[in-house]
Parts: sequence; structure tokens; C-alpha cells
Amino acid sequence: MAQTSPTFRRRRLARRLRQMREQAKMTLEDAAPRLDKTRSSLGRIETGISRADVHLIRSMMDLYDHYDPDLLDMARAANRPAWWTPFFRRCTENRGYVGLEADAVSVLEFSLAYVPGLLQTERYMRAVLDSELMAPRDAEQLENEVTVRLRRQRRLTDEDDPLELVAIVDESAIRRPIGGPAVMREQLTYLIDRARLPHASLHIIPNEVGMHVRLQGPFAILEYEWPEPMLYIDHVRGALHVDDPAELRRARALFDHLESLALSGDESLRLIEKIADEH
Repeated sequence: MAQTSPTFRRRRLARRLRQMREQAKMTLEDAAPRLDKTRSSLGRIETGISRADVHLIRSMMDLYDHYDPDLLDMARAANRPAWWTPFFRRCTENRGYVGLEADAVSVLEFSLAYVPGLLQTERYMRAVLDSELMAPRDAEQLENEVTVRLRRQRRLTDEDDPLELVAIVDESAIRRPIGGPAVMREQLTYLIDRARLPHASLHIIPNEVGMHVRLQGPFAILEYEWPEPMLYIDHVRGALHVDDPAELRRARALFDHLESLALSGDESLRLIEKIADEH
């Protein structure tokens, strides 16, 4: 990639820090108190969720008896702000997802309540963001999030750094009248256009499949050029970033199962066209 984000750099640094601790044959429980950290806070650093400054890196190198000056440069680079930083005044406005997506080569997303953000029109996304009662936004916040989401969408048509999107969407999401009939008609028409892009794949799970599908919450699996993918689960009180291999295998198996229940790409487009004609 031409330009990596702080999230990518932080995860790369985190992997090196975890390897350094393991080479020193120390567990998180061994190392955390000696670094004035709790086990959970050190774990967040080693998964790239939390930052590690150069002072902590020096303490780690002393504790693990391993000097690597590259780690200090990596820490400085990981703490430089990304392009989207000015748009988010609080971490709750981002929850880490934008950085994860910025470095991904592909996103596998399952959505229940609404059309995925990468496939939304501006009017539709404003209606979605404005309706989230658990995360009320003032006018500036709303404009910032719309700006970031529109910029994220450019990667679906970026020839130099494309993002592959495989989206599985429940039929209820494309029938829910978010923003009113005119907004939904525009959204459905736009969805048909976006689904035909070479880097986007859309599959609709029809209503007749049954209610058991809706018991699964929305989630996204982000895949990267380096081996480890990331499972992202957004929820009411925050978000989960999961890189445990066993959990990722289960999430991928679930995604594959949901895809087997969904319509093909062509069938999905025909269903969307039918619903659009009803508006």
C-alpha cells in the first residue's frame, strides 16, 4: 500500500512486541506488573488496540533484554495522526474501525439493520447516522462522519488501492424505509449500481429463509496483505476487535454459512430492482 495508517503501523508494532515478550519466555501476567501495566492493558497494546510510546518500548526492551532501535521508530510512526483524525473529536465516534478498514485489502460484512456504509448514498447515511439514539450527534459530528464515510467509499473505485467488498445484507434492511420513500428509492438505485462494480459483491438473504438468520448480529471480517485478519463487532457500548485464530475461523464459517443462505449476485440485483419499483 502506498500509505499505511496508524492502525496498521500499531498492529505491526504490536506483533513485534508480542514476539519479543514470548522470546523472553514471559507471559502477560509476568510482564505486566513489571511494566506498571495491568494484564488487560498490556494485552491491548500487544493486539494494537492501544498505543505504546517510546518510553514504554524502552522499558520493554530492558525487561526482555532485547534492544531493537527499529521498534522506537515504529512507535513514533504508529503515533502519528491519520487523515481521519481531525474528523473525530472522541474515540467513540470512530471505535477504531476506520483505521482497520483503511489497511484492509478486503472486507466481508454482514448487515442486518441497514445498507453497509460503503454502499450508502449521502442522504441515506445522514438518515442512518441521525437516527442512532445511542450515539447522538451534533451538526459538526454528523458532517464529519459523513465526510469520512464518503471518502472511505472511494476505495471501491480506486485503481491503485482497491478495497474488495463482499456484503451480505438481510432483506429487511433494504425494505426498511430509512429517510422516507424518496431516500430509499435513491438508495436502492445506487445499490444496484455499486453492486456491479468489479470490487463489490452483494448478496441478499431473502425473508423466506427464516428468523434464525436474524439471531446473528452484524459483523465484519477484515483481511490484510499480512496473514492475520481481524473480526470487528460493533455493539451498543462499543466495539470488539478480535484476532484470535479460533474465533476468526468460527466467524468465517458463519459468514460462509450466511452466504450459502443468500441469493446469488444476479438474483440479489433482481430482488433490489423489484423492491425499488415498489417505491
